[in-house]
Amino acid sequence: MAEADPIKDSGPRFRRVLLKLSGEAMAPAQGNGIDLDALGEIAKEVKEVAALGIELAVVIGAGNILRGSEYEARGMDRSTADQMGMLATVINALAMQNALEQMDVRTRVLSAIEMHSVCEPYILRRAIRHLEKGRVVVFAAGTGNPYFTTDTAASLRAMEIGADVILKASHTVDGVYDRDPIREPNARRFDRLTYIEVLQKNLKVMDSTAISMCMDHDLPIIVFNLRKPGNIKRAVMGESIGTRVESDRQSASHPEP
Repeated sequence: MAEADPIKDSGPRFRRVLLKLSGEAMAPAQGNGIDLDALGEIAKEVKEVAALGIELAVVIGAGNILRGSEYEARGMDRSTADQMGMLATVINALAMQNALEQMDVRTRVLSAIEMHSVCEPYILRRAIRHLEKGRVVVFAAGTGNPYFTTDTAASLRAMEIGADVILKASHTVDGVYDRDPIREPNARRFDRLTYIEVLQKNLKVMDSTAISMCMDHDLPIIVFNLRKPGNIKRAVMGESIGTRVESDRQSASHPEP
């Protein structure tokens, strides 16, 4: 008789999660825009997690379409550039909604910038109600304000909905490293870090505002590689993958086996 899988048998570790995706994860190999094949693969992963009964929210960046910071560097007003970036996240959110609904996953897009003809406005109670009904909720348009990244939007929305964890999916690396592992093969990957260590070492996990918000509210972050099939499910099931960012107290409450 095959041995039981303790992680599988124990069920998902988290009840409600926020998945942070980069826009680049949906980008084609060359140029800007949306690679529908890449989008479809991500949607399959999200469907698997939703099928576990987990309440799942998603925040997507817009680096595959445009980055406000790049336009600002070329002389554009920062607020205008950021507003353009926020609108680009709505495009990605609508694309994700379409991909999921083609797989029979009930999905709602809630935007911090109201645009009633294409999606719902962000209202916290409405978002929570959608989650309770088993719908995947995609938060769009960042926080609705310039000068804030989608990382900060992810932290804010995660806290507002009472998420148990932020799953930060990377399309390039399998965790947090002390140096750029793409340029430096000898870079060391961390299994666990505290929020303070991330800030002090200036590690590229999320921006400092997002990390500080998570630290203030003890919201753990798991950074992992999106490119490996099944990793989103592994993360919610409690498998040890990637890098976990949390407080010392949280680390002590669930030591590594």
